[in-house]
Formats: sequence, structure tokens, C-alpha cells
Amino acid sequence: MGIPSFQTLTLPTFIFFFVSSYLLAYFRIFHNWDPKHRAEASSCFISLTHGTPAVFMAIQALTTHTTKSPSPPTFSSPNTLLHNTVLEFSISYFSIDLLHYLIFFPNDTLFILHHLATLYVFFTCRFIVHHGSFALLVLLILAEITSFCQNVWTLAGYRKADLPVAGKVFDLMSLPFFAFYTIVRGIIGPLFVYKMGVFYINQMAGDSIPAWAWVSWMIVIVTAILISIVWVFDHWIDWFKRRKAMNKLA
Repeated sequence: MGIPSFQTLTLPTFIFFFVSSYLLAYFRIFHNWDPKHRAEASSCFISLTHGTPAVFMAIQALTTHTTKSPSPPTFSSPNTLLHNTVLEFSISYFSIDLLHYLIFFPNDTLFILHHLATLYVFFTCRFIVHHGSFALLVLLILAEITSFCQNVWTLAGYRKADLPVAGKVFDLMSLPFFAFYTIVRGIIGPLFVYKMGVFYINQMAGDSIPAWAWVSWMIVIVTAILISIVWVFDHWIDWFKRRKAMNKLA
């Protein structure tokens, strides 16, 4: 097992960026919102500053081949500098958002555990194992590609009761957002995770990724996938109930 090494200043720089973004959202952008939604909206704001940029950063990292590794990457390939930069970007975001939940919503156990588990996977990959980032960046893309839609939909949901335009945005986005989320998290994600599982179970990683690492990563990833499926399934049920109620009133 390697010793964590912080060879660049990207991690503290990213942490400063997300702290600044959160404070900007809390004290300026959403300063006139009620206290509960003010904190939740600030969390959505830093999620917006993380999600889509993380997707583009991960795509660039995955499509940039170094001269040291001209062959196509595998699930056990060593991390590149660009891979590590993306991991540090996400580690910084999840750290600040975790702090947000610990301060404002300490009883939200599910989100706190989710963030801790995600940080565990990213941190061990980046600073201890030094391999396996290829698979994690693909999963990061699948997780964050829905981020923009989800955060806009969530923000609209917070204000739909008092702002008619927010209610219209919420209703308009619900169906396409749920469909998009279902395809990504319910179909593409599980298929990719299945391929990961086959790779690791067949010991194709060799000695690059120790068993404790890939087993624990797979437990976290599979759990996250299942929670995502349950989440969107519950929202589909709620959406059909609302549509049925609206049709009765029509």
C-alpha cells in the first residue's frame, strides 16, 4: 500500500474554489431565500459548478493518451496526471458538500454516507492505489452527465409553491429528466459496472489493484447504482400519480 502524496496544489485550489462558490451562493445568490432552501440551493449551486465541468474534464482525461501508455486503458491502468486532476476536483467538491450536510442537515444519513463512500473510493484510487481511475472517470461521467438537469429541476422544485414559473419549469423538466436519468443510471451504468465486476472477479487487474480496493469499490458502486434506481423509480411513481390526479381534474 502506498503512502498518500500531495505533489501538486490542485487539491487545495479546488477546495478554495468550491468553498468560494458555496459562500457566493449562500450569501449573495440565494440570500433572500428561506433558511432551509437557502442552504439546499447553495448545495445545488456547487453541484452545478462541479457536475458539467467534471464531465468535460473526465472526457478530456480519458481521451488524452500519454506517450508512456500508448495502448488503450483498462480498468487497472495506472492513473495519469489528468486522471488525478479530475479525481482531486471531485474529491474537493464532495468534501465541501459533505461539510454542508454535516452543518445544516446532520440527520440526512443517506447523503452523508453517500459522500463518505464516494470520497473513500476517489481518495484511495488517487492517493493509495494509483490505478483504476479509468473506470472511475467513466462512472463519474455517467453520474454527473445528469447533474445539470437534476439541479435545475431541484431548484425549480424548491420555489414551485411560490413562483409560477418555477412550477412550470419543474413540470416541464420532470418527464425528460426522469427518462434521461433512467437510461443513464438504470441501463448504461449497470452494464458498465457489470463489465467492471467481470474484469476484477477474473483477476484481470493482476497486482495493480489489491483485492481490498476493488472489492470495496465495487460494493460502494453497486450500492450507489441500486440507490439511484430506487430513487428514480420512486419519482416515476410520484410523477404518474400527479399526472393521474391532473387528468381527473381536467
